Amino acid sequence: MLVIQLFGLVAFSQDSATEIVRKADQHARGKTSQGDVIIRIVRPTWSRELTMRMWAKGTDYSMILIQSPAKEKGTVFLKRGKEVWNWLPSIERSIKLPPSMMSQSWMGTDFTNDDLVKESSAVNDYVHGFSGVDTLLGRPCHVITMTPKPESAVVWGKVIVWIDQKDFMELRMDFYDEEGQLTSIIRATEVGLLAGRMLPLTMEMAPVDKKGQKTIMSYKNLVLDAPIDDAFFSTTNMKTLR
Repeated sequence: MLVIQLFGLVAFSQDSATEIVRKADQHARGKTSQGDVIIRIVRPTWSRELTMRMWAKGTDYSMILIQSPAKEKGTVFLKRGKEVWNWLPSIERSIKLPPSMMSQSWMGTDFTNDDLVKESSAVNDYVHGFSGVDTLLGRPCHVITMTPKPESAVVWGKVIVWIDQKDFMELRMDFYDEEGQLTSIIRATEVGLLAGRMLPLTMEMAPVDKKGQKTIMSYKNLVLDAPIDDAFFSTTNMKTLR
């Protein structure tokens, strides 16, 4: 009887952790999303800024259009199913990104290609387990450890995420490599109303081994659940997107 009770408790905890991650993912993503974002790349001796517009539909489709600076203006990233494409207006060419490039830096930031186009799924590609509770930005949070499933093609050894207990906001994520070393941290520095719900307004990504280096991402605006046709996310549309 005790074994059955313990097994039931473990199963309940696993399901609960997964459901919390699912709610957090749905809370931030919506059925569709589109918005304008400012990214500031900070280094010990310099900094620069990117502006971009983003569209997404579920977990299968996303598009990112770089609007500034002038050198990168018109560059587009597209995720459609399992394929990720990059349109480079300077050479008028579309390039399909191989899986080996997903862990590389995106546009010189501290984000990877995978971070921006979300090739991996926090819900489907990981096993989830509770690791405790904590408080961030004055908000009680579930601390959940996400371990990749054996069949999942993800770049991390594990991810630990802090999820706000009230509004299911992801307030922090710690990324570990396959050797178990902490490599980078994403944390929310400001939260507020966005698209009619509480969401992080500004997030910082910082590698743990590079002092004075970080990438700051801030939303200018966001619209959730507005209809977007699947055909919008096409390699043809990449070339004409403005």
